[in-house]
Amino acid sequence: MGFSRKERKERKAKMKKMMMTLWCAAIMASSAAMAGTNNVDIVAAARKQIGVTVGYDPAYRRLVCPNGDVPRSSGVCTDVVIRALRDARKVDLQKLVHEDMKSNFAKYPQQWGLKRTDPNIDHRRVPNLQCFFKRKGWSLKTTKTASDYEPGDFVTVIVGGRLPHIMIVSDKKAADGTPLVIHNIGSGTKEEDCLFTYPLTGHYRMKGVAR
Repeated sequence: MGFSRKERKERKAKMKKMMMTLWCAAIMASSAAMAGTNNVDIVAAARKQIGVTVGYDPAYRRLVCPNGDVPRSSGVCTDVVIRALRDARKVDLQKLVHEDMKSNFAKYPQQWGLKRTDPNIDHRRVPNLQCFFKRKGWSLKTTKTASDYEPGDFVTVIVGGRLPHIMIVSDKKAADGTPLVIHNIGSGTKEEDCLFTYPLTGHYRMKGVAR
């Protein structure tokens, strides 16, 4: 016995609704799967610095602004982040930090005794980047759970009990599943297994466009 015209219409509508539901579920699953790879371009840009930046030089340098940089053969930990964001996203932390500090100077760390901004060095100081990232809403919970860290995340630590340091979480992992990091801790940009080696002080993930 065949279906009536009304029944065929109802079955067609139900089938269409079911297909739409399955399509939406597939899109959501795909988005969830990609959520952890949104910032892999930052990792790739940081990795390209390995073998190029082979030294460490914390000396104060006068820079042009925007897009000022010291010679790429050297630099400090923050320069790895600054260069990676410029190369991957055209995001200039020198300009952005300077502008935000200029408008909100009292909200930034004051331990250097400065009374005004200095675009030569402000963006190259870890505490200032921490403040900027937090103000942009990029802060995440700091944990010692490896799965909480995604490629392209920024992690800050304290080295030797007093020196702030920043690293970029890699898309590669150690044998135990802990993500590697890309950083310059004294001998040029390297990719190493030291995410949890030093006391953690911050965890940040870039979201959207930094403006």
